[in-house]
Amino acid sequence: MTDPHDLAALEDLELDLFVTALDRRYGYDFSGYSRASLTRRVRNLNMQFGTPTITALTDLLLHSPERITEAISSLSVPVSELFRDPHTFRALKEKVFPLLSSYPSINIWQAGCAHGQEVYSLAILLMEAGLYERARIYATDISAKALARAREGIFPLQDARDAARRYLDSGGTKSLSDYYHARYDFLKLDERLISRVTFAEHNLVTDTVFCEAHLILCRNVLIYFTTPLQDRVLGMFAESLVRGGFLCIGTRENMQFASAREKFQLIDGDAQIYRRKSGT
Repeated sequence: MTDPHDLAALEDLELDLFVTALDRRYGYDFSGYSRASLTRRVRNLNMQFGTPTITALTDLLLHSPERITEAISSLSVPVSELFRDPHTFRALKEKVFPLLSSYPSINIWQAGCAHGQEVYSLAILLMEAGLYERARIYATDISAKALARAREGIFPLQDARDAARRYLDSGGTKSLSDYYHARYDFLKLDERLISRVTFAEHNLVTDTVFCEAHLILCRNVLIYFTTPLQDRVLGMFAESLVRGGFLCIGTRENMQFASAREKFQLIDGDAQIYRRKSGT
């Protein structure tokens, strides 16, 4: 019988080789991702691709570049929903939007936009606040497949009732149904909601500043990174923000152990909204 410790050590070695292979072959660096989370994702990828071991998966991806988009899409695991964490959107509307309104034009960076639910949610609230026409939202993600789905704006109709409740809890002033068309089992969000959106691939691990932003949202992404990588990304966000610009991260994330925390002032602890200090 094979020693379980030997199997674990072997899998750990295989994972190291997998990470190195993806970085050297395709430029995707997962070395800063949480080890436990990455291990789960790679195991799921094994089942998805029908490969018996991580070594076999590595070999497949090295010699089948046409499969890499699918692999990155699965490894990034985009999970979101319309108006997720309504109290966060309400805090943005009440505490951030009034200050953004002082700018003649507003740049917003939605980093790690996944399938676009948060982009559409933000666009709706900006529209209702009268700010959308002067805003430009840059929605980025590592996964081209996720970005393609985000551009479509098509989501399961069965989610509409809960989404409508979250929309009202977020401070919505109309009916969510005003913003989509229902057909069969899906809802298609109004094209107006992405008229001011630019979708683009961007890798938070390896790429640099994407734009000069007045507001950056990166929610439930940092939680999958190691502490050094979180610190690097937060530093990049600080560099991207105008003085007095805002950063919103996930409710399970914080800056407590990041050196970049000195550059930010906490605005709302429950919503995890920060403001870049003017003197930094």
